[in-house]
Amino acid sequence: MIERDVFHIRLKDVEIQTERLMNDSLRTRPIAIISSENPNGSIIALSSEAKEEGLSIGMKVSMVRKMNHRIQLLSYNHSLYNHIHYYIYRSLFFFTPVVEPLGIGEFFLDMDGMRCNMKNTGLSIVNRIQDQTNLSGIVGISTNKLVSRIITEVVTDPIYKVGNGEEANFLAPLRPAILPIAKKKSVHRLLKFLFIKNIGQIQSMTDNIDDFRVFFGVYANTLYNESKGNDNSPVTLQQFKEHLIEQTVLPKDSNDRDILYAIIKDISDKIAFQLRKRGHIAENIKLEICYADGYKRSRMGKIKNIDDLSIFNICKKLFNSANERRNRVRAILVNLWEFTPYVFQSDLFDRFGDDSMSLSRAIEKIRDKYGVQSLQTANVLQVLKRI
Repeated sequence: MIERDVFHIRLKDVEIQTERLMNDSLRTRPIAIISSENPNGSIIALSSEAKEEGLSIGMKVSMVRKMNHRIQLLSYNHSLYNHIHYYIYRSLFFFTPVVEPLGIGEFFLDMDGMRCNMKNTGLSIVNRIQDQTNLSGIVGISTNKLVSRIITEVVTDPIYKVGNGEEANFLAPLRPAILPIAKKKSVHRLLKFLFIKNIGQIQSMTDNIDDFRVFFGVYANTLYNESKGNDNSPVTLQQFKEHLIEQTVLPKDSNDRDILYAIIKDISDKIAFQLRKRGHIAENIKLEICYADGYKRSRMGKIKNIDDLSIFNICKKLFNSANERRNRVRAILVNLWEFTPYVFQSDLFDRFGDDSMSLSRAIEKIRDKYGVQSLQTANVLQVLKRI
């Protein structure tokens, strides 16, 4: 096997960390991220405080509501987590040109040939993520993707390295379920039937390769390589769909229309400002409303113009269409993707559109110099003071 240097970056409990980053009031509360508000929905992620309350991953929402009323249930916010994931993904190119995203909050880095102290570089990566996002992560370092990822799953140290030739010894005391092939039902059942408690026992069985193949059949070669820590799969550079996301969590749940419109105005101004900077329109815009009881409603549209008024009107239209409930709103999220270049064509008969863009450009000059929130309408400014 060719020796390489492969990093695996894992943001532990990234969903919990992200929710607390967006809403300070959640920092010490027991939190459960759930697949849906349906009683048959299940827990996907838990804070340490929620675990102390007796909850566990996979538990049904109906059971949680019967057991404990202190737990804050939050629906899985894929758009927000994906935005954080993409932002960190882009920042990792500072260290290597080959980054492979894996799920939410996980990345492989091919560090071969970087000529650096690997542990120091790993620490630099963790510190950069912390500085830019206030999220904490850990780094596993080995010669391949398999072992690097297992490191971050079982080791709590911020940086941990398994040297070349040490893979089998590192894996030996670990439970077999940590190996990808052990997730196959037939392999899992057989390992359980044979009372295999650790990977070292599997390694011992490979001494008699013929019997080993009889036991595990078509999975024998894969199980043999994984138990020894062998993996030749390369770190591959992947195309990543870019998103532009803005979200506001209200300081206090509200269904006051004036407050909600002010929040939408603030979000739409930020989006318009960024789109004009990029020179893009968006083929897709999704506005999502998160209610105080955990339910969500959303609507989708398309952005054709990038002046402040046009963006506000489309966001307001989507909000009014999605807001079918009387419950108080906790947060509003706007997600844009599939960007295309914006070409401005002046219409001789549409003076209103020209004036709106001219006004947006004038406001943009001020915001470009002093910040997006340096110039606000009175209603927005009043609401922002409370956030």
